[in-house]
Amino acid sequence: MNDAEMDFEMAASMGLSRAEWDLILDRLQRAPNLCELGIFSAMWSEHCSYKSSKRWLKTLPVDGPQVIEGPGENAGAVDIGDGLAAIFKIESHNHPSFIEPYQGAATGVGGILRDVFTMGARPVALLNALRFGAPDHEKTRHLLGGVVSGIGGYGNCIGIPTIGGEVNFDPSYNGNILVNAMAVGLANSDRIFRSAATGPGNPVIYVGAKTGRDGIHGATMASAEFSDETESKRPTVQVGDPFTGKLLMEACLELMASDAVLSIQDMGAAGLTSSSVEMASKGRLGMEMDLDLVPAREDGMSAYELMLSESQERMLMVLKPEATDTARQIFDKWDLDFMPIGKVTETGRLVLLKDGGVACDIPLDPLVDDAPEYDRPQAEVAPRPVLASADITGDAPVAEILKSLIGSVDLASRRWIYEQYDSQVMADTIAGPGGAAGPGGFRHLTLAAKAEV
Repeated sequence: MNDAEMDFEMAASMGLSRAEWDLILDRLQRAPNLCELGIFSAMWSEHCSYKSSKRWLKTLPVDGPQVIEGPGENAGAVDIGDGLAAIFKIESHNHPSFIEPYQGAATGVGGILRDVFTMGARPVALLNALRFGAPDHEKTRHLLGGVVSGIGGYGNCIGIPTIGGEVNFDPSYNGNILVNAMAVGLANSDRIFRSAATGPGNPVIYVGAKTGRDGIHGATMASAEFSDETESKRPTVQVGDPFTGKLLMEACLELMASDAVLSIQDMGAAGLTSSSVEMASKGRLGMEMDLDLVPAREDGMSAYELMLSESQERMLMVLKPEATDTARQIFDKWDLDFMPIGKVTETGRLVLLKDGGVACDIPLDPLVDDAPEYDRPQAEVAPRPVLASADITGDAPVAEILKSLIGSVDLASRRWIYEQYDSQVMADTIAGPGGAAGPGGFRHLTLAAKAEV
């Protein structure tokens, strides 16, 4: 190993508890180095492992006759007939958006778009559901302006229409906001791609943008509670580039039209860490990667920095060996990095090489299947009193009451927001924002999807 052994003090700084630190020591039978500790911290964060919420998520109904792919993949897939599937994903980007509203919201949009086209679908529509604090709170105006601008900036630039959404305000969100972004795509129901690694010895390929030092420990930050030092977390927010995102989308969809891709995973939260771990663990296999081969936009990046960076617009693929040259030509055409950085193994371990040595060698089970799971304490919330008609008094004119209602922040026009979103790009939107819903026209899209997906 080329890093010094870590101690509990360092583990605590990464959000790990004493019990979790002891569990790492037990699973490894030794102290981890910095890179290994960072991987455990990211994979055991709420953001990656759902350690507090997954016991409740397991209770949700997820099966049905139209369900092709339920929770656990990059996105969900539902059969909509005529040989087509609707691929969709909704994701929260709350913490990053509170810290840096434009980039936090923008990369939330970019992330779910990658989740959708990673499944082999062409994205056709974006939506969002936003919750902000009280209108008169000191941060609300700043956060609202930045988030809306970020959503519109990424979606408009990459060329996917934002066709609907909702916005509400409440003092309970003064301490943190909710930024929920949703993307919907179309794919042929028999051409859906998944992330589980297959075939020991098959090449592991890094594609897309280069890795930088932005977003390091973003997943861990997204599981933390905010304090007066929130601004210091800004370096953990990743920065997106919708133009590179567009290139990556087109390159991936072109490659998927061939028979080259065995598995594919977006590098989202925790970057190269989560993508490699999830691909290998889902396939019940292992993975070995040489980090010296990872395309980097900065010199001298350590194994820890390369694995924990959340630089955007990147993918990890497992390809058929004989298709590597064809795939390289496609990504060269789109002016994107294409680099074989490792291989699938049968070891059940994640092995990382760096500077001629082993930077990480850890079993996969403790990172995923054997990760901590908690049943947090619960408290009863007093129900709000039921308001009966007889309890309403006053003789204010109906016109005044109506004026007061439509002038309230909950019912006021959202035009200022949705006018910043391009809802007509691709020219398939039947009805834009401002109504009860945002229908998208699939008459032409269906034909296009059949032709190109």
